[in-house]
Amino acid sequence: MNKKNGKYLTTGEFAKLCKVNKQTLIFYDQIGLLSPVLKSEKGYRYYSIHQIELFFVIDLLKDLDMSLNDIQLYMQNKSPESYLSLMYQKKEEIVKKRQEIEMKEKFIEAQIALIEKASDIDFHQVTLEQFPEATLYLSRNIENITEEEFVEVVSDFLNELSESQLDTGYPIGVITKREQVLKGEYTNYSFLYIEQPHPKEGHPYLKTVKGDFIIGYHIGDEKTIHHTYNRLFLEMERLNVTIGDYVFEEYIYDSVVMNHKEHYVTKIMIQVIDK
Repeated sequence: MNKKNGKYLTTGEFAKLCKVNKQTLIFYDQIGLLSPVLKSEKGYRYYSIHQIELFFVIDLLKDLDMSLNDIQLYMQNKSPESYLSLMYQKKEEIVKKRQEIEMKEKFIEAQIALIEKASDIDFHQVTLEQFPEATLYLSRNIENITEEEFVEVVSDFLNELSESQLDTGYPIGVITKREQVLKGEYTNYSFLYIEQPHPKEGHPYLKTVKGDFIIGYHIGDEKTIHHTYNRLFLEMERLNVTIGDYVFEEYIYDSVVMNHKEHYVTKIMIQVIDK
């Protein structure tokens, strides 16, 4: 065998072309995954240029989280049919991963927009704003349920957001009905929700809301939130409006960005109508 005829590559040359270290190729040879086409009497390994594509496929399968053991099993039973089946399978996995990455990108974009917007807000100001139509994905009703039932509803809600790719990156909020708020039961929520800028068909819990809202911000935890509601009610009296059907709450700053509850910020949006 004459290596100098240009048909063979040393381990170092082959490793350089494949952009890996020599130890990786030696390991692949030891486990029978990718062996050199020739070995000299002195133990030198030589690879063929045609093995580069095989290495790239192995590297691809590794990147797609296929174990070396599973790759070995394929290598021991290679055929055009099994290779085609494997490629179809990996294509499906890539499509799913791409969708997951796109979801995460949208989530991050929404989080950036929300935090940047929050940095310009005066949390001590109360405003009257008109909200355009918005579509919300709702949980099951959570009024007057036990703690165990509440955990179950939250779990189901989060699972559905994940499985149906409904997590838009917007904050998960709570809806409280008018009668609970008037009784001072500010934490007797009716639904969890998340806004859906691009709602998907086939989800029956999508509702739309629009109209005039009193907007205020509560700094602290829920134990003192009644003080902020009283402040908002005084502003409603001044504007000669009364509470509508629903009140919405969303965290602006929570445990994601603050270490202590006294620094949490909750956005309160009270639907109002003229008296």
